[in-house]
Amino acid sequence: MRYPWIDEYLMAKRAVTKDLQPEWNWIRYKIGEKMFAAVLLDPQDRPIYINVKLDPLEGAALRQQYRDIIPGYYSDKRCWNSVLADGSVPDGLLKKMLDTSYRLVLQGFSRKKLREILGLSPCGADCAACGFYRAQCPGCNESCGQVFHQAEGEACPLYRCPVQKHRQASCAFCPSLPCDLWRATRDPRMTEEEFEQSIGERIARLRGFP
Repeated sequence: MRYPWIDEYLMAKRAVTKDLQPEWNWIRYKIGEKMFAAVLLDPQDRPIYINVKLDPLEGAALRQQYRDIIPGYYSDKRCWNSVLADGSVPDGLLKKMLDTSYRLVLQGFSRKKLREILGLSPCGADCAACGFYRAQCPGCNESCGQVFHQAEGEACPLYRCPVQKHRQASCAFCPSLPCDLWRATRDPRMTEEEFEQSIGERIARLRGFP
């Protein structure tokens, strides 16, 4: 296969798991048990196709442009496309197709389920990495934003704004990110440098998914 990077690239995405479907001899890459990509193997376990999900119009346009992209092999041919594993589709384009497939499958989950799957709060904080998680705080998603540093019964502003006010899964595509609200909720224990670093890390996590 001319895309030896594909496994590492897909497994680096947040919340991705993989398995082997022995009946089909497919290596499936999944989010929350939903497949978003697959490497199809021949009887000698050699890759023959890479399956990805795309918007129907985008898939049709790419199939016209590249002969090594065909309607999804053993898949719903309206949304799924198969890329020849030894074909000539550019690496950059295949990565973009895989990114799109990941995003489309994520969009199929509810906002609450999406946050649970990704394990991130709406502001991009990784609750599992916090020393207060489970000990003093159930977590942002589990408590609907009523975290340890808020008054009892009150949700964190960085939960209220995207989830309750704007009905979004997270702050990911807010045009004002990071907004004044982010800076107003700064952890007082952090230095300015530490706070700016944490903002950068949270934005990077959020921008890594839709």
